[in-house]
Amino acid sequence: MSERTATVASRVGLHARPAAIFAEAAGEFDLDITIAREGEPADEAMDAASILSLMSLGASHGDVVVLRADGAGADVALERLVQILETDHDAE
Repeated sequence: MSERTATVASRVGLHARPAAIFAEAAGEFDLDITIAREGEPADEAMDAASILSLMSLGASHGDVVVLRADGAGADVALERLVQILETDHDAE
């Protein structure tokens, strides 16, 4: 299982536009990708491709989240998703 941490850069956190961008990207990979706030148990992680899950996660600007995926291409997928999380999409 691959795992990466990322700091949420968007000023509004992982809500609305940033969540939609992230969920769409996560859904493009043929992998089960999960996301959780740092420090939360892995078994409570949520589906990274679900906008509703992302918004209910409640990740704010500056929060650290943990992404996990297993399978071929997991490292590439997680690196791409970290880039998305660490970009302030509200500044664009």
